[in-house]
Amino acid sequence: MNMEPIRFFDGPRLLADVGGTNARFAIETAPRQFEAVTVLPCADYPSLGAAAAAYLASDAARPHTAAMRDGAIAIANPVDGDAVRMTNHTWSFSIEALREELDLATLLVVNDFTALAMALPHLRPSQRVRIGGGTEMPGRTIGLIGPGTGLGVSGIVPMDGRWAALASEGGHASFAPANETEFAIVQHLWREFGHASAERLLSGPGIELIYRVVTGASLSAAEITQRALDGSDPDCMRSVDLFCGVLGSVAGNVALTLGATGGMYIGGGIVPRLGARFAESPFRERFEAKGRLQPYLARIPTFLITEQYPAFLGVSAILSEQPAHRH
Repeated sequence: MNMEPIRFFDGPRLLADVGGTNARFAIETAPRQFEAVTVLPCADYPSLGAAAAAYLASDAARPHTAAMRDGAIAIANPVDGDAVRMTNHTWSFSIEALREELDLATLLVVNDFTALAMALPHLRPSQRVRIGGGTEMPGRTIGLIGPGTGLGVSGIVPMDGRWAALASEGGHASFAPANETEFAIVQHLWREFGHASAERLLSGPGIELIYRVVTGASLSAAEITQRALDGSDPDCMRSVDLFCGVLGSVAGNVALTLGATGGMYIGGGIVPRLGARFAESPFRERFEAKGRLQPYLARIPTFLITEQYPAFLGVSAILSEQPAHRH
């Protein structure tokens, strides 16, 4: 089954990936060819429209804007209807009003993890790293998990020769401990929050919580990660390994739930920083550790996304699947 979307491309297109801290912009000048990639701090602009306008007026972007008619934005926020109000930043906007402000014929706004999921079939070998064994099965469901500020979970399923992205809040599913240390961490979460979700552990704050429960002390996620990577602190190394083990367990749960025989991908901002330590961690062993279903998980490959701006691939694919309607 050919899962490549039917593409329309009638001129340069504005693409953006908007988080709570930074807004990343690019212009797609040909299919999957991204030019003038620029990162703007959200705090420097009163609105997304102002940030986009500043980007389009920049020396890098301006040569491509004359024929621009289409745009697509991935945003770290639920997108339900025309009004978007960011939960991790002060920006709010109407999609239709922003389209008019930017003088575009088409403007799509989608959740950032939906965009990341839609990017998966388009990643080249150089944009991902395999962790462990397994063989991906073409045209089968693909899973996605991504620890960052929170924990994103998604996937894509084949549908009528195309891919459909799943809208999921799987990061908030309950976490099941697999050993005494994880049980102690879950007990801490029960006391503090009443619920132990996967996101409480698989996030920047989650690394800090794991370290705090293990040692009784406090360090920032950046410090814990750095000390683990340079091998200077056994407690930090243990905390990162615990984090990776939990990620493997939860990723295995997602793979089982979705039947992700097309592969399981890890995105988000945390894991790529771990480098070789992640490949050597308990992640893959815990991914497969599902009792009688271990052989099933062993056949599913796991990949770490290494592409710096994968959301551009995703929003480009989503935009290409839209009918070529014009206002």
